[in-house]
Amino acid sequence: MKVCIAEKPSVAESIAHILGANRRQGRGAIGYYEGNGYQVTWTFGHLCELKNPEEYDAKWRAWSIVHLPIMPQRFGITLKQSDGVKEQFETIQRLYENAECIINCGDAGQEGELIQRWVMQKAGAIEREKSGQMSIYRLWINSMTDEAIREGFQHLELQQKYDRLYMAGLSRAIGDWLLGMNATRLYTLRYGQTGARQVISIGRVQTPTLAMLVKRHFEIVNFQPQQYWELKTLYRTVTFNSTHGRFASMEEAQHTLEALQGTELQVNSVQKKSSKESPKHLYDLTSLQVDCNRKYGYSAEQTLQLMQSLYEKKVATYPRVDTTYLPDDVYPKCPATLQGLRGYEALTAPLLAPGVKLPKSKQVFDNSKVTDHHAIIPTGHPPVALTRDEHQVFDLIARRFISVFYPDCQYSTITVMADPILPDGTPLKLTFASDEEDALEAQAEAMERAKEGKAPASPDEGPKALFRASNRIIIAPGWRAVYSGQKQDDEEEGEGNGNAQFPDFKKGEHGPHEPSLKEGWTQPPKPYTEANLILAMQTAGKQCEDEEMREAMKANGIGRPSTRAAIIETLLKRRYIRREKKNLVATQTGIDVIKVIHEELLKSPELTGQWERKLRLIESGEYEAAQFLTELKQMVMDIISSVMSDQSNRQVAYVDPEAEKKAAAAAKRAAAAEKRKAAPRKPKEDAASGAAAAGGSTEKHLSLEVPSKCPLCGGDVLRGRTAYGCSNWRTGCTWRLPFDASNS
Repeated sequence: MKVCIAEKPSVAESIAHILGANRRQGRGAIGYYEGNGYQVTWTFGHLCELKNPEEYDAKWRAWSIVHLPIMPQRFGITLKQSDGVKEQFETIQRLYENAECIINCGDAGQEGELIQRWVMQKAGAIEREKSGQMSIYRLWINSMTDEAIREGFQHLELQQKYDRLYMAGLSRAIGDWLLGMNATRLYTLRYGQTGARQVISIGRVQTPTLAMLVKRHFEIVNFQPQQYWELKTLYRTVTFNSTHGRFASMEEAQHTLEALQGTELQVNSVQKKSSKESPKHLYDLTSLQVDCNRKYGYSAEQTLQLMQSLYEKKVATYPRVDTTYLPDDVYPKCPATLQGLRGYEALTAPLLAPGVKLPKSKQVFDNSKVTDHHAIIPTGHPPVALTRDEHQVFDLIARRFISVFYPDCQYSTITVMADPILPDGTPLKLTFASDEEDALEAQAEAMERAKEGKAPASPDEGPKALFRASNRIIIAPGWRAVYSGQKQDDEEEGEGNGNAQFPDFKKGEHGPHEPSLKEGWTQPPKPYTEANLILAMQTAGKQCEDEEMREAMKANGIGRPSTRAAIIETLLKRRYIRREKKNLVATQTGIDVIKVIHEELLKSPELTGQWERKLRLIESGEYEAAQFLTELKQMVMDIISSVMSDQSNRQVAYVDPEAEKKAAAAAKRAAAAEKRKAAPRKPKEDAASGAAAAGGSTEKHLSLEVPSKCPLCGGDVLRGRTAYGCSNWRTGCTWRLPFDASNS
């Protein structure tokens, strides 16, 4: 018999159906399918895992600093202690022992390869393969459609081709084990609160991710708002903005405004520029998670689960991908895929019309940008029986796929430059405090260029006009027609964009205008949303909205597309971060964890990104797994040495889960009481308030609801404009009790 093994029962069922293995053997979730010379069985994700420390050496059972580092000479695997695992493994082992060959049908990726290799190793199949008793083949497919499965079985390859993929997965697992086991015990024993049963979890990916959130927390807490003024003027129904920028001084802003009184505005130039905008790239998992979070509020984990369901329902391709390109051999199949998109006929009809050939762009089809899997696209299988959430995700994928075959969006940008003039027609001359600074900067730049032997920079074409207005009009929507009626996140909201009533300005025209000042305050950075955090993980903490730049930085990102959602969920489960509506913010415990970590190797996104790059190089055969693990072991030794030499008495705050629940319940009751207090009072209540004025009190119930001390750090509770807060907020305490918490 040929034995096929998939990663889950539902995938095994689909494969068995294609192979004709229709007889179900076993009971419940335990068993396999049989027929037509095949036996098709399955795992439940990871059946095996790396052994625990005490399974290598009994002394490592106890958590003790003196027994660090924990570094086994040779790593081993063991079965997970979970319901049904042992019984299903015994079924797999029995099938392997009698197999003429094995076909690895695991998830087509690094983790999927690791899952199946460990099961084969534990069951003795790898040894049989090495001794030549049987062969092991690999099924590698991008979708679960019947056609893709059949095609995959026609092009099976020997499993050895994927040895480097397995080594990368194994290196990742061992590396994460080494760092997690040693650093978690080290930091828990050194900085945890004795007797609190507190575990300070440290991880190669989760810790730098937490560090980014903590950094943002302090950027917000320590932000000092600065007042500014912006100069604007209204001319012919259009608001012109000053090119000078913001005024930091009210006196200078007011002086400028006064100087403009009685002047007219004269148009110096009118420039019209035609431009094109290419369709967006196809989705990879990260960009899909970002759009789903921004558009529908789905968490990264929710999006991944929905995509996995769409994949198993055969309507979308493999989800755990980090490329936005397709290989050339997918191009001939695209018309059929478009044809299968039921409900999108109005959008696909122009592409499928007789005599029309689908365009083939290098922005979409590029073999050099595709490794194991291509971008996420529909399969062409009719999307039936989808849930509401699944349909919303599928709609994003389908529209993105359709849009890449549409022409560029063509638009025209009109830029109008204008200056104030005096009644006699002469230009108004204005000087600004920043002019001298600009001149000094230009002089310094010229000296630097001369020192480096570079030619002087090209001078600007005369003085810059004081006011500017622009308008962008779409001439031909092109690919944007696919999203007609839908707001796009990248649509510019600049001055006059899309204004069909934008006047036809002429150079030299002038007339009265209405100058004014707009007062504002600088704003702190915004908290991370899940969408922004995933983008930051992809670019190793660097802020980057440009698609092309993000593509170039992927190799140094934190984690992999398939693991980033789980990392965020782990931080939430550890109570290192919490959700506040759409935002993710660090808790006091999370802040303290980062504070006690002085080792940049643990919390630096850039350095962690470099580790991720080395894992990818192992996968491509450009780096040795042994070297990677040697470097990681040295890193662990350095961290232990650094922490052991720390003489401080720093500790990580511990919040008891039960106390946290009680505090949350008290906060909810207090918010409800505050709401009742703010509601219009009935006459009886007014009388009560009169009694209170005479010396009584009607707020006794409030003093019982709002804690007098902060439940996180013990500081005093203060009443702010919109919420209660802790007196230690400047030193990092994040406890806050909104007045309207019961409605949030």
